[in-house]
Amino acid sequence: MILNHIWGLYAHPVDEWKTIDARHESLRFSLSHILIVALIPCAFAYYAGAHAGFSIGAREVIVLTPQSALTLAVTMYFGIVAGVMALAYLIHSMAKIFGAAPSYTQALELAAYTATPVLMSGIAALYPELWFVSMAFLAGVAYSVYLLYAGVPILMHIPEERGFLYSSSVVTAGLILMVILMVITAMAWTNGFAPTYL
Repeated sequence: MILNHIWGLYAHPVDEWKTIDARHESLRFSLSHILIVALIPCAFAYYAGAHAGFSIGAREVIVLTPQSALTLAVTMYFGIVAGVMALAYLIHSMAKIFGAAPSYTQALELAAYTATPVLMSGIAALYPELWFVSMAFLAGVAYSVYLLYAGVPILMHIPEERGFLYSSSVVTAGLILMVILMVITAMAWTNGFAPTYL
């Protein structure tokens, strides 16, 4: 069950990676994990944007119209899912360089479960102070990177030394994907798709 893996990744990550590797779950299961977990940051961002508002320091609270917040949340959802699938593709394509031969399903498992802490940090939007959300996001990123370094040698069946280099390459690819998403967002906002404020 999906929630069992989430708890295991927080409570005993190395053992949970071994469990994930031993089960060889289907592509549908890995995809359903990311489709469900990606709802968390989107739902909480919608709530914060349309109802609670975001506060940046001592400035006024920023509130979006419900329609604008919904559009941003739906766009964010598809961006997250596409980003995780693209990361899985990169993990799969880089595998041969590091002496691994995973299936795309294994690469998607690694990408989906590694992204889980970052996505779950979206719960922080319940307290929509920019500093708090940023700190929660950074904590989620840090734990996701830890999960990646712990999981690559196990899921890819390679020695830890090569796993370290492989993980570092995946982190770099993930950062590049994040920058690409930010550039696309900036381009969309400057071309008439900016959010509407109350």
